[in-house]
Amino acid sequence: MQTDEIETLLRQALDLTELYVKGEGSHYQVIAVGEVFAGASRVRKQQLIYAPLSAQISDGSIHALTIKAFTPEQWQRERKFIMPE
Repeated sequence: MQTDEIETLLRQALDLTELYVKGEGSHYQVIAVGEVFAGASRVRKQQLIYAPLSAQISDGSIHALTIKAFTPEQWQRERKFIMPE
């Protein structure tokens, strides 16, 4: 599984303004930004990300997935702590 494949699946399923995917082997980190996360609990945000990747998780292509999901407003506040300059 390539990071660009994960990006494609997530972008097709969710209306995202920004998306960052990093991975090594079957372990991936996702930072997703979009209004789709407005008002969603942390668990619901994770469910939104897991859903389009369920087949890859089931077949073992994705073994571990770290998710950070933000609305655009949250991302403006948080990005300076997460993204290196």
